[in-house]
Amino acid sequence: MGKIHIDVEHLTRVEGHGNIVLNANSGKVENVQWQVPEAPRFFESFVRGRPWNELAHITSRICGICSIGHTLTSLKATEAAMGIETSEQTQLLRRLAIHGENTQSHILHVGYLIAPDLFRVGSVLPLIGTHPDAVLKVVKLHRLANEFSDLLCGRTTHPVSMAPGGFTWIPSEKDLRNMKMRWAEAVEVTNDVAEIVLANAGGLPSFSRETEYISLTSDDEYALYDGMIGSTDTGKHPVEGYLKITNEFVVPQSTAKYCKHARDSYMVGALARFNLNSRHLSPLAKHWAGKFHLKPINYNPFMNSVAQLVEFVHSVEDSIAIIDKLLAKGIDRRERPKVKPKAGRGVGAVDVPRGILFHDYTYDEKGICRKANCIIPTNQNHNNIQKDFEAFAPTLLDKPGKEIELNLEMLVRAYDPCISCSTHYLKVKLVH
Repeated sequence: MGKIHIDVEHLTRVEGHGNIVLNANSGKVENVQWQVPEAPRFFESFVRGRPWNELAHITSRICGICSIGHTLTSLKATEAAMGIETSEQTQLLRRLAIHGENTQSHILHVGYLIAPDLFRVGSVLPLIGTHPDAVLKVVKLHRLANEFSDLLCGRTTHPVSMAPGGFTWIPSEKDLRNMKMRWAEAVEVTNDVAEIVLANAGGLPSFSRETEYISLTSDDEYALYDGMIGSTDTGKHPVEGYLKITNEFVVPQSTAKYCKHARDSYMVGALARFNLNSRHLSPLAKHWAGKFHLKPINYNPFMNSVAQLVEFVHSVEDSIAIIDKLLAKGIDRRERPKVKPKAGRGVGAVDVPRGILFHDYTYDEKGICRKANCIIPTNQNHNNIQKDFEAFAPTLLDKPGKEIELNLEMLVRAYDPCISCSTHYLKVKLVH
């Protein structure tokens, strides 16, 4: 074995800019790094001085993919700070909203960004020619997920109908019945897509590295919207104590902070949620987890994409069940939030497609935000990606350079990173 040098600048099929660097010599890794070079973003500064009813709209712009999740997390933080209670109808509709985001994000990632790796092509475009039926089925599911989000949130990206305490616009029973019917009809297409992924899952590397998994967890449901912080190492923790879990720190090669808890790193996302909540999956989701031999605790990060597919199935079935519950109770479209702002601090947490998300706000007596903190899922995963690199790279050195490069790229893509959203750190050098 001679010298190996791999330098991937701006990895493709991920959101944002991330680089991969590997230097090896005589069969030994000298340096391997996951680098985040993006300019930092300052949303915590943007919301300081803004009133309570603007924060969810502002912070939804942190991400164009997880804007529903950011909105929900922001609303929960504001409601916790001001003691705002929400109705059962609001909570059920919000659970539907997070299912809408989960379905649109997961099918996009598995169908457009991961599938090319399984078929060993550079993008989804060649698959339009070689596997048109599969691509059309993914497009059909993605379009339905987008329309589901439109119905619940007013539009697909950056919601307009959700507000502290409830909704400013509520879908009709007719619209919900129609959406339920469309999801029920989509179950067959969902199974077809799952079969296609299963048939090609042999393309996922069998790499495994023990790590800690962190997500929301609940005794009552597959936790996406609500629950406590759960760890596969240390059990359950209150959401308000999130800073003791995340423990952010900075490293030279990243403008995004790193996190660690019980170990040197931890992972968030669909695989973490599966490892902590799989007993609450819907029947069909459990069926597909079994077909993929996915059991907790699974330590293969490449299986995160499979866990996303399993979660997609769960979101379809659970959405149908929630709509049934709403229809049985009857929809009150006149329900409107009533809020009287007051001083306080509140923390909100929602498990969005890429993992557990935290918003933390402090308000004064007029309802003006004086302090804010947001910790993004990908921010929490960067350290685990780096640790995976350090364990995975030495096992690849007997492969051709392009194969090594592909495997490292696939590892990052498995995390479905939202890199731009995670960049928070800026080193300032003062010159006198």
